[in-house]
Amino acid sequence: MSFSQDVKEEIVKKLPQRRKDRVSFLAAMFMQQGSRNDHREKEPAVYFSTEKKETASICSQLMEKTFDIVPECRVRTSHSESFRLRTIGKNALEICDALCMDGGLDLLDLGDSESKKNFIKGAFFCTGFMSDPKSAYHFEIVCPDREKAGFLSSQIEWFGITPGVICRKKHFVLYIKDGSKIVDMLGIMDAHVSLMDMENSRILKEMRNSVNRRVNCETANIAKAVSAAGRQIEDIEYLKETGRLKELSYALRSVAQLRLENPEIPLLELGQLMDPPLGKSGVNHRLRKLSEIAKSERGENI
Repeated sequence: MSFSQDVKEEIVKKLPQRRKDRVSFLAAMFMQQGSRNDHREKEPAVYFSTEKKETASICSQLMEKTFDIVPECRVRTSHSESFRLRTIGKNALEICDALCMDGGLDLLDLGDSESKKNFIKGAFFCTGFMSDPKSAYHFEIVCPDREKAGFLSSQIEWFGITPGVICRKKHFVLYIKDGSKIVDMLGIMDAHVSLMDMENSRILKEMRNSVNRRVNCETANIAKAVSAAGRQIEDIEYLKETGRLKELSYALRSVAQLRLENPEIPLLELGQLMDPPLGKSGVNHRLRKLSEIAKSERGENI
């Protein structure tokens, strides 16, 4: 089962109990996948269409509990199976009025946070998607048009989250890519098990990233140190071959000899081999002085 499906399973395990909240949930479902009369109907009718049997079943359950209506369900099989719920007559008018299908979504009573939460839940349950947080952070809800996308966005923004909006294949998609905001969205939808799963994935991912950054940093430092030691040895060998090394002070000759004998050890350890021991900065200063002398002997700019 996908992570999206896990979230939706959590949502339907906690379907709203208040009639007002069920209306909010259904209003979002019909906003996403509902429709009014078509030209063949001679009396008022409403439809809910989906390719998922589970979605049709939840819609039917909520309609029965909220309006005491059991909608007719038709199964269409063309290229793929699809389900269409139909309600006609006065019952259809009651549904239209309650869900504001004719008057506009702005007439919906979404005045409290629970109503807004259930509206968001219903929209995500119908057309929402979440990527597995182990691989990427992506949350989206597909809306049929710009107006409905704007209305849904305003409900989400009420909780302090502003989703992005893009047009995709004649639909408008609300999306969130920030991991912490997606966690907040899971909290809004009461998907607490999925929220904890995502938080665990985020922690593991951040730990891996931290370890990788540290390893990369240490690798870079090692490479830098090896490269610097290689240049130091080249300079010391040059001074030795030209006879210039024996003309230098004991301090420079001793550090040069230790570097030739220990080409791979870091400066701090090199200094500890000296008598008396020398700190890292002191060793670095002497090796830099040797390099400057070598460059001067070669006629290079220092």
